[in-house]
Amino acid sequence: MSASDARRYVTVGGRFEMLHGAIESPTVAYETWGQPTPAGDNAVLLFTGLSPSAHAASSPDDPTSGWWEDMIGPDKPIDTSRLFVVCVNSLGSCFGSTGPASERQEGGTYRLDFPVLTLEDIARAGHAVVEHLGLTRLKAVVGPSMGGMTALAYAILHPGHAEGLVSISAAARSLPFSIALRSLQRELIRSDPAWANGKYAYDSPPVLGMRLARKLGMITYRSAKEWSGRFGRERATDDLAVGARFDIDFEIESYLEAHANKFIGTFDANCYLYLSRAMDLFDVADHGGSVEAGLARIKAERALIVGVETDFLFPLQQQRELAEGLGPTVGDVDFHPLPSIQGHDSFLVDMDRFRPVVARFFEG
Repeated sequence: MSASDARRYVTVGGRFEMLHGAIESPTVAYETWGQPTPAGDNAVLLFTGLSPSAHAASSPDDPTSGWWEDMIGPDKPIDTSRLFVVCVNSLGSCFGSTGPASERQEGGTYRLDFPVLTLEDIARAGHAVVEHLGLTRLKAVVGPSMGGMTALAYAILHPGHAEGLVSISAAARSLPFSIALRSLQRELIRSDPAWANGKYAYDSPPVLGMRLARKLGMITYRSAKEWSGRFGRERATDDLAVGARFDIDFEIESYLEAHANKFIGTFDANCYLYLSRAMDLFDVADHGGSVEAGLARIKAERALIVGVETDFLFPLQQQRELAEGLGPTVGDVDFHPLPSIQGHDSFLVDMDRFRPVVARFFEG
């Protein structure tokens, strides 16, 4: 079995209007776990971070581990013996959904002709999957990182359609510091001569730019505190021969190199650029003139907001801002600041802290 055995597709017929343009009949890839009730009132819609596919967890159709394997499944926090989980691959991505690397109806790939992408566009594409499945109301809309911002966009665009909202390590908008880091990542890719203004051959992508962008990304996803305890100043080699080049000396460098090399060939460079910028463009204040007014459009009954003390991409005060902003219109807001040391990526690795918090929300 392969990913294609579990992956499903929805084609949105006709012209799909985006905030900054339109595309014809886009496809949205998704996977599901569990079964919907006859009333269709147990569905959870999950949006992903920047780079994952819709394969959030294993299933009989695809037994390989998913990116949130410890969170989704029978007797897990998002319990698929009770809940019907739908995870969508973001519009603009390269894992089955239409994006810059996709073929156009008129021939050729979109590349940089793909319209400017926003998280609102991704949320609307996710809603097309919801409608295709006949789900008139969601138990919750959920997302970590970029997915948490997309979940916010969904709740704003479709007020009252989701009973619950779960936003993990996300924010109402990106801070200048985060924008600066992602801007540099994009510049590293675009500065690679192989990028060729987005017209690179797919068998010869901008490898150097993608490697450097991934290394910078990995630095932002974890915390200095974790790396001090995990790597210290451990050497990767004791060989410092005269005339040695400036190669890898430390274990932390080996770690970054391994992750960068693993990323190469698995993600399209133009898709990365589009999704990264979509995170920076998102601002709840665009939906009413202020963050407070934008959040007031959300009509969920319950919300769970989770943040991590060591996350400097989306600092804890941004999750606190969300929780306080949702308070006036959402009946029950649960804000959880967690002392994880793994930084922004804690939601992927610190399961001992995240599992109980998410489980309590879905048991409530």
